Amino acid sequence: MVRWLEQSFELWRRVKEKLYPRKTFEASGALVARAGKILRQNDMGGWTKAAPDLYPHQWSWDSAFIAIGLAQLDTGRAARELVSLFDHQWATGKVPHIVFNQKAPPESYFPGPEHWVTAAPESPDAPPTPALTSGLCQPPVHAIAALRIWEVALERGGEALAEARAFLYDIYPKLFAWHRYLATTRDPEGSGLVTIYHPWESGTDNSPRWNGALERVEVGELPPHPRPDLLGVTDPSQRPTEEKYARYIWLVELIKRVRCEEGEIYASHPFLVKDVLFSAILVRANEALLEIAEVVGAADAEHATIRGWISRGRRGLEERWDPELGLCLDYDLRAKSPLPARTVGGFAPLIAGTKNPDRLETLLAVLDSPDFAGDTGLRWPLPPSTSPRDSEFHPRRYWRGPVWPVFNWLLWWALIRVGKSERAERLRQTSLEQISRGGFGEYFEPFTGELLGSDNQSWTAAVTLDWLANGPHELEGEVS
Repeated sequence: MVRWLEQSFELWRRVKEKLYPRKTFEASGALVARAGKILRQNDMGGWTKAAPDLYPHQWSWDSAFIAIGLAQLDTGRAARELVSLFDHQWATGKVPHIVFNQKAPPESYFPGPEHWVTAAPESPDAPPTPALTSGLCQPPVHAIAALRIWEVALERGGEALAEARAFLYDIYPKLFAWHRYLATTRDPEGSGLVTIYHPWESGTDNSPRWNGALERVEVGELPPHPRPDLLGVTDPSQRPTEEKYARYIWLVELIKRVRCEEGEIYASHPFLVKDVLFSAILVRANEALLEIAEVVGAADAEHATIRGWISRGRRGLEERWDPELGLCLDYDLRAKSPLPARTVGGFAPLIAGTKNPDRLETLLAVLDSPDFAGDTGLRWPLPPSTSPRDSEFHPRRYWRGPVWPVFNWLLWWALIRVGKSERAERLRQTSLEQISRGGFGEYFEPFTGELLGSDNQSWTAAVTLDWLANGPHELEGEVS
C-alpha cells in the first residue's frame, strides 16, 4: 500500500502542533491517525469502500464526503476519488448511486450488478460494460467536495494547486452535466425540486419521510431477495423491515423493466417524490459549481444557468414549508400531497441557505428544541434523524432515530454559511466528542451513544478529518 496517508499525516502533525495546545493536539492527533487508518484500510486504489464489509462498492455521495476528508490529507487523492466516480457517469449526466466493485463476492450486497439492467445495449444511456452501475442516483455533494479540494489546495500552493486547477478544468463540465440532469430530467415541472424514484436515492433510505408514498406502492411478484445487510450488523432491528425492503426491491424491478428510461419512469412509476433535502443540497452544490465556473472561466451563459437553478431551488423549498411543524416537507407527486414527518430532512431550507430570516430563526429554534437536539435525554445534544416526538421514531433503526455524523457535518457547514458560526462550533465540538468517545460508526443510538450500523465507516472518518482541520477542539478521553 502506498504511504500517502502516513506522509500526509506527518505534514498535518507538523502544522497543527504549532496551532493547538498540547493536550488538544494529542487528542486531535489520535483522531486523525484513526481516521486516516480507516480510509487507508478501505482504500481500493482510486476509490474508497464506504465500509469494510457492509458496503463493499463505491457509493456516490459517500465518495463525495470521502473526498472532502481526503482533501485534508492529499488533494490529489481526493480528486481521484471524484474522478473515479465520474468515469461512470451516464450519457444523460446522471451519476449512478453505486459503481459496483467487480471483485466483491456476489453475496456481499443485494441487489448487485447482476440485478441491474444498466449495461448497453439494454440501457443505452448507461456506461459500457464492464463498468456496471445501478440505475439510481444520490444527493449531489460532489461540487461541494470539488470546491473543498480547491480551497485546501489554495492554502497549500505549489504542485497541489496546479493539480487541483487541472482537476477543476476536467471535472467542471461533468458536474455541470450532472446538475443539468437534476434540474431538467428530474424536474420537468420546473418546480426547483428534484424528483426521486426510490428512497435509496434520498440517502436517507429508511426514513419515515417516505412512509406515505411507499404505502401506496402495490408490490407484485418479487424475485428472491436475500438480506446480506442483516449479516453486517449485530442487531437486525437496526436495518429496514422486510415489509419496507420488499417495496424497495419492487421499485427496483419496475425501473429495470423500463430499462431506466426516464420518460417511462415518470409516466408509470408509482413512487415519484419531490425530495426537499436532496433539492437543498443541490442549491448549495450549485453555489459551489458557480465558484468553480469562475475558476475555470466558464461561459457567461453557464453562469446565468447556474444562478437560475439556485433561485428556482430556493423558491421551490419555500413552497414546501409547513408552518405548524416549522419544517420543510417532501411532496408526493402521485398523491399530490405533502408527506408529513418530523425528520432532519425538514431542515432543508437551512441546508440551502434560506434568505428568509424568520424562517432561519424558526429552523434554529426547532433544531434546539426537545423535538431534536434539545431533548434532555440525549447522550449528546445532536439531532436524531427522526424526532423522538414523531410516532415513527425508533432509536436504533436506520434513519428512524439514530444520530448520523455525516448529516451533522452538513448542518455544521450550512450553519457557517448562514452566519451562525457559534452554533456551528458547538455542533462541531459535540460531534467530535461523540466520535472520540463512541468510534467511527455509521450512526449512533441517540440516548445511549451506542455505535450502530457499520463500524469504521469511511465518511465518518472523512468528516472527522475536515472538522479537525478547521480549528482547535477540546477533546478528552480515549479514541475508540
